[in-house]
Amino acid sequence: MSIMLTEKAAGEVKRVIESQQFNEPMFLRVGITAGGCSGFNYSLQFEKSYDELNDSRFEQFGVQVVVDKRSELYLDGTTVDYYESVERRGFTFSNPNAIKSCGCGH
Repeated sequence: MSIMLTEKAAGEVKRVIESQQFNEPMFLRVGITAGGCSGFNYSLQFEKSYDELNDSRFEQFGVQVVVDKRSELYLDGTTVDYYESVERRGFTFSNPNAIKSCGCGH
């Protein structure tokens, strides 16, 4: 498995899915896009379907996760968690493959 979704992150994903009242099952797409201080941004989005040839799919804590094969190369071993404090909240990525990162969280 290339990406680990923590139980706390999965709980937040389920909460968002329930609050949006989607009419059909949704997949959480985890990926990377070009940009950011270190060359890439992490991305999370909800999708209705996935491409069986170009995506990997797995389930963690009841959340269906999909990752495109290109992103999977960069995200192998990454843990997605959910952080919440008085100052901020959001998803965090712990990527053992990241050579450099910056303080902005992208």
